[in-house]
Amino acid sequence: MKLPFNEQTLVRDIVNIFPKSSDLFKKNRIDFCCGGSIPLADAAAEKAVSLESLMAELEDLYSRNVNSAEDMEFWTETPSAALVDHIQVQYHRTLEEELALLSPYVTKVARVHGENHPELVRMHDLFYELKKELLEHTAKEEAEVFPALLSLDDPAAENRETILMRIQELEKEHDHAGSILKELRDVTSDFTPPMDACGAYRLVYKRLEMLEAHTFMHVHLENNILFPRYFADITV
Repeated sequence: MKLPFNEQTLVRDIVNIFPKSSDLFKKNRIDFCCGGSIPLADAAAEKAVSLESLMAELEDLYSRNVNSAEDMEFWTETPSAALVDHIQVQYHRTLEEELALLSPYVTKVARVHGENHPELVRMHDLFYELKKELLEHTAKEEAEVFPALLSLDDPAAENRETILMRIQELEKEHDHAGSILKELRDVTSDFTPPMDACGAYRLVYKRLEMLEAHTFMHVHLENNILFPRYFADITV
């Protein structure tokens, strides 16, 4: 996959184009904030980091995380077991990773800038509420609800109504996560940082917006493609 930047792109611009690159820069102690106004090649040289290896890692990270539109027609026709596997690999695993990596940035920005920007304190609290909600939700899906749901592919499966009621509970949890995301968008003025925001401040807002988009697609696959298959001819 062709990267939308190269060795001569400024570090700060790479983070603006692809916010998750900040994790890789942080690991290699490359300053993408105050010292990000230099080409990537120079930044790598300053830290004695192999530019070739760094570019390879960036390409791998980009290929695994770049936002791309889902082929909804494909997933509509895909067997449920394959769709569940896709949701777990593409959404649950990447969600767990992003929540873990984003947490320190959210905490730091709220601590450093919260006094002058009190909305960041609320942003911090909402993020951690969302994190707890999503991690508990996805763990329950994988351990209990998805296996039960797939058992309904067997016409002789028992406890159908109970399983479908659990799916309705998941949908209510999706609604709650959506309400948290809505408040996050409201409190951050549509993820628009103020004029005096530093690089880390701007990064948090970009990644929160990406998290929102990722979560909405995740929920769409479940609420609008996977779950309706099991309610089509059943009244509960």
